[in-house]
Amino acid sequence: MQKFKTCLKLFLVMFKIGLFTFGGGYAMISLLESELVAKRKWLESDEFLNVVAIAESTPGPVAINAATYVGYKLAGVWGSLSATVAVALPSFSIIFLISLFFDAFLSLKYVAYAFDGIQVCVIFLILSAGVKMLIKLEKTVWNIVVTSLVIAVMIALSVLSIAFSSVWYILITAGLALLLYLFSYLRARRKEKSEKMPDEEGKQ
Repeated sequence: MQKFKTCLKLFLVMFKIGLFTFGGGYAMISLLESELVAKRKWLESDEFLNVVAIAESTPGPVAINAATYVGYKLAGVWGSLSATVAVALPSFSIIFLISLFFDAFLSLKYVAYAFDGIQVCVIFLILSAGVKMLIKLEKTVWNIVVTSLVIAVMIALSVLSIAFSSVWYILITAGLALLLYLFSYLRARRKEKSEKMPDEEGKQ
């Protein structure tokens, strides 16, 4: 019974997020953080940043991946199913209805004005989510250097009009993170070995 209530709560929260967010997964990040971290306390801030990073670097929309993770954490498989269906259902339903009379729908003057306004809001939502995540990011040398490099490269490529897929940003930073992990691991092993050597010499 408790799991059913959790699944129902997940469904309602994710359905609301899917219904009232325009612009796709990136625009949903701000609302996801507000609902999951600030309001519901289902995730910690650091955990939410990790969820977004994993959801972005795995196949599928970031909002659906995040919903699947949160649902599984709170209520297992049924929770992940409820959250995933709920966050995708509004978009699917609205797009399906629009597709039935798409040309006539877009030809309406006020609909065109509404879409222009929505585009501006989407830009603001994405920028707001990015700034919030940047502020909450742990201020380590690694994070500052990598973030600064990525921002500088993105600006430079945009100014020079050079096409560069965001997939490469993910792969390059993932490779750098793997190198950092291997370096830290080897350093820890070397330190552990050096600490064991005096003990072994003392026993002899």
